[in-house]
Amino acid sequence: MIGGIPASFDSQAKVLYMARDFEYRANASEWNRYDWLLAYDTFPPFSFRTMLSLSSCVLAINMAAPLPTYSFLALLSTDSFSGISSYGSSSSPQEVRVLFAGHSSASRSLRVGYLSLLLLPLSPDDLPVDKFFPPKIRFRISLLFSPFFRSNWMLIGLRVFMTMPSFASVGPFVRCLGFGCESGALGAFSSRSGSRNMASHIVGYPRMGPKRELKFALESFWDGKSTAEDLQKVAANLRFSIWKQMADAGIKYIPSNTFSYYDQVLDTTATLGAVPERYSWNGGEIGFDTYFSMARGNASVPAMEMTKWFDTNYHFIVPELGPNTKFSYASHKAVSEYNEAKSLGIDTVPVLIGPVTYLLLSKPAKGVAKTFPLLSLLEHILPIYKQVIAELKAAGASWIQFDEPTLVKDLDSHQLEAFTKAYTELESSLSGLNVVIETYFADVPVEAYKTIIALNAITGFGFDLVRGTKTLDVIKSVGFPSGKYLFAGIVDGRNIWANDLAASLSTLQDLENVVGKDKLVVSTSSSLLHTAVDLVNETKLDDEIKSWLAFAAQKVVEVNALAKALSGQKDEDFFSANAAAQASRKASPRVTNPEVQKAAAALKGSEHRRATNVSVRLDAQQKKLNLPILPTTTIGSFPQTIELRRVRREYKANKISEEEYVNAIKEEINKVVKIQEELDIDVLVHGEPERNDMVEYFGEQLSGFAFTVNGWVQSYGSRCVKPPIIYGDVSRPKAMTVFWSSLAQSMTSRPMKGMLTGPVTILNWSFVRNDQPRFETCYQIALSIKQEVEDLEAAGINVIQIDEAALREGLPLRKSEEAFYLEWAVHSFRITNCGVKDTTQIHTHMCYSNFNDIILSIIDMDADVITIENSRSDEKLLSVFREGVKYGAGIGPGVYDIHSPRIPSTEEIADRIRKMLAVLETNILWVNPDCGLKTRKYTEVKPALTNLVAAAKHLRTELASTK
Repeated sequence: MIGGIPASFDSQAKVLYMARDFEYRANASEWNRYDWLLAYDTFPPFSFRTMLSLSSCVLAINMAAPLPTYSFLALLSTDSFSGISSYGSSSSPQEVRVLFAGHSSASRSLRVGYLSLLLLPLSPDDLPVDKFFPPKIRFRISLLFSPFFRSNWMLIGLRVFMTMPSFASVGPFVRCLGFGCESGALGAFSSRSGSRNMASHIVGYPRMGPKRELKFALESFWDGKSTAEDLQKVAANLRFSIWKQMADAGIKYIPSNTFSYYDQVLDTTATLGAVPERYSWNGGEIGFDTYFSMARGNASVPAMEMTKWFDTNYHFIVPELGPNTKFSYASHKAVSEYNEAKSLGIDTVPVLIGPVTYLLLSKPAKGVAKTFPLLSLLEHILPIYKQVIAELKAAGASWIQFDEPTLVKDLDSHQLEAFTKAYTELESSLSGLNVVIETYFADVPVEAYKTIIALNAITGFGFDLVRGTKTLDVIKSVGFPSGKYLFAGIVDGRNIWANDLAASLSTLQDLENVVGKDKLVVSTSSSLLHTAVDLVNETKLDDEIKSWLAFAAQKVVEVNALAKALSGQKDEDFFSANAAAQASRKASPRVTNPEVQKAAAALKGSEHRRATNVSVRLDAQQKKLNLPILPTTTIGSFPQTIELRRVRREYKANKISEEEYVNAIKEEINKVVKIQEELDIDVLVHGEPERNDMVEYFGEQLSGFAFTVNGWVQSYGSRCVKPPIIYGDVSRPKAMTVFWSSLAQSMTSRPMKGMLTGPVTILNWSFVRNDQPRFETCYQIALSIKQEVEDLEAAGINVIQIDEAALREGLPLRKSEEAFYLEWAVHSFRITNCGVKDTTQIHTHMCYSNFNDIILSIIDMDADVITIENSRSDEKLLSVFREGVKYGAGIGPGVYDIHSPRIPSTEEIADRIRKMLAVLETNILWVNPDCGLKTRKYTEVKPALTNLVAAAKHLRTELASTK
């Protein structure tokens, strides 16, 4: 079925549009809903056999009549009444037989009827509507037709006049019905009301699919198991389902061009043709080969750098630009997706990464001075933006959305001037269009707000009113431009908690008084890309907790419910159910644990620092561990094979016994230990075969956590994570990792790292409760990890890694808020290990980060060794760690990129180590990959690690010979 239409539909008929109208009956004080289908056939004889699902009615049509060219059929159904009226221009009567069925949701009954109507040579004014509609309500239909862009397409205008019992006219009510399907194909149809007061908007939507359909399609394509056409088909189906879902929910402003095969910033790079020279792109439309090479690298060249998207766990591909970058219009994706939605009968708002944000998120290309002014390229990329805009206008777009999230950051006057320059330059191109600038993730500072509201080309402004709690005050104090639209991001796009509809409605009503009723649009706070897809797929989630939640699909419904309530069509049942769920969550005893609250509160009285200086500790650790210079290690996880995943899955499903499961994991750990010993790695890991995810694994063993089955969120490319849900106070009922780490240590004489995820990372990579401050929850998690560290040490584990991969990720986007976050985040880390012995070496690991602005906080963490994701970054970024000499801690920058299947050579890795040694001291440098190896294959990992160890040994020899 496609939109309620059987996919096997076969007809010569062309269906122009199905529309939904709402009509108010004054005598009954109620609204009725009407669904319209318009079809025509230019090639007699007319043959039309299909079934249509129209709201609560199903019409089965069986027609066989030689209707003349440009005859029209108008079908009408209502929630309470099913009927059909038709007319034609034929000179003789024709019979139309109609079988119809109506379903009553109130009585749960099915009514079936049969009508035999005559097509008569009538004019529109003579339609026999009295036969088919309740008395005292009349419809007057005029059909206007003209050629519509392509051959065999028509544009229909429908004008409906309604006369009430008092004979007071409430018309004309005009709806323009455009677009349609070509012969033999019936597309999806919008069922949105035309009411302007029900304005609703979604910033963006998850692209992976409810069951990660895009992930599997991408990986199949990358592995050569499927074709590009197969991948494109999966993508088209996902786009269709997303657009249709929003249309069915009643969303007025539906986004397009938010889908991506990898990353939306990379899509913009492709649109601008800003391909680095190393990918040997020769111009033309950018295809999958070049696109995925930029994202993932290939056998001969590395990928482009990847880093965090603001303070989320999503990663984007960083553009590499310079004065010699050649820009050209090289990807027509935005226009293509708009036309794709349009062909399905869905009008969308094309979304583009704004030109200023694109440049501010870029970096100077290799060989370009770090001081190169990236904003100087604005004049080079704006002509391409103009081309995109021109094509969208020609295609029929009436709205365009520019995402400019950098507006929430601390921008200087020069950067703010770039926004004025860009949109002033685009003003003539944007003429005739409605344009919204969308911001998200934080407050918009006053100066940035003043800058954008002064832009003449902009029709509307989107603000995050969930995290941007101060923006409302800015709007009130500065004022809002008359005649402009406010897209109010009131539904949280980054969490999974059901919106407090009553509170949100109150905020919206407050805003209405500022901007005007007709200029307020209900929206999400950000793209829903950062939340799970659909709660319907969670069949195993606790019912009480489930009632507190809303995933992307449910948030779409919340947006529309708020929009309807704002326009006076409040769904009282929906709001009542929401209020009950909010009350249930506040009162539930499973949310609060007084003992945990007390223990966490007591933490604030101490700084929780280790007793001795790091240099003293490292001396004690070296005597115990006896490691060489440039010691080698890995970050934690090893490849997770299909067989390993099957074992975990079957154990969870109770298909194998605990003994069978333990034996299988033991065997896998033993294999990983032997591989590392054969490779001659210095500090080993057990490979984490028992873990599905570095956060979920711990959450499953801590109280206060809940878990989903399909709550996947995209992290980068095809990589998805399934964040746990922290709904209550956190505690550790029992040891979580000691058994497996002790087992692994018993298999080798080399140091074995105990592997833990730090409290800040668990917090930042979870869906966190929003009923208490985040730092309170973080302290609770830190206490649990502290207990685990102490148990590992007691079990004889001398090296313990506490990953804080996401510490910088949580850094607020505004400088004024950074100090407080870093204070409690670093304190949380110190809590976990403040009591261990000097001989116990504490490692931590951090993902893609710019460390310059948090180096003092990293020092304050007081870890013995820090490993960082650095392989896609320039070695000059490491210069900040010269500060590390002050405390002598070890540093392990990643020497190769595990996110790419590419295997680096020994010489390539050795060259990277040499560059690191030019910046870092020999006695503090560790050699390791940049992240865990979970997503790679053994055929990639073994040769890469072989080359890594060989490079380290070569450099040891090289260094020894220079002494």
